[in-house]
Amino acid sequence: MPDSRETTLDLDPKYDAAGLITAVATDRNTGELLMLAHMNAEALKLTVETGAAHFWSRSRAALWKKGETSGNILHVTEIRIDCDQDAVWLIVDPVGPACHTGARSCFYRRIEGDRLALVE
Repeated sequence: MPDSRETTLDLDPKYDAAGLITAVATDRNTGELLMLAHMNAEALKLTVETGAAHFWSRSRAALWKKGETSGNILHVTEIRIDCDQDAVWLIVDPVGPACHTGARSCFYRRIEGDRLALVE
């Protein structure tokens, strides 16, 4: 029997044991993957309500609004959830770089054998 999360249009996110769901953000215009983070129920709710990306910081154990201190906000234009509702896709219009390092994307390096190379 299929899981009802896969067959209905009811939003029923499947959070992990820590109460988190994985979220990825891509640029609406380019399709570029900008970042991967995690959301708890409050972060998802605030993102839906405000149109600005909110996440749960596992390292700080705190809710955070992306760009709150840097100004590099992710304006959410669409939110999708995967088939079994355990991952969220944010389609965004970024203001400034998405990565805390100042890189446009958090995925600015690629693996080449046992070394890393910058993505150009």
